[in-house]
Amino acid sequence: MGILQWFVMAALALVVFVVQVVALVDAARRPDSGYRAEGRVPKAGWLAILGVAAALGFLGLPQGWLQGGFMFGSFLNIIAVAPAIIYWVNLRPRLQSYGTRKKPRGPQGGW
Repeated sequence: MGILQWFVMAALALVVFVVQVVALVDAARRPDSGYRAEGRVPKAGWLAILGVAAALGFLGLPQGWLQGGFMFGSFLNIIAVAPAIIYWVNLRPRLQSYGTRKKPRGPQGGW
């Protein structure tokens, strides 16, 4: 594999990993009630699925300059990006109406 091809593959692997981690963080921020109301896999299930996908995405990152075995990492990325895409396209738009965890902002209470 040439150096340009390696850089393109490494950039794609990094983008896939970032998408997976952002999906995991976003899923963790959504309230559990949204997952239950949508009748989908519970929040803990989605966190486990996206966590495993992010771990596979991390393993799919290139480990060194032009080392062999990068094709195996590409295969891991193809498998691992599927749950993140399903989350972003199918579940996240439905969960947006439930917002994120409610945390009070600013001073609370009156005088």
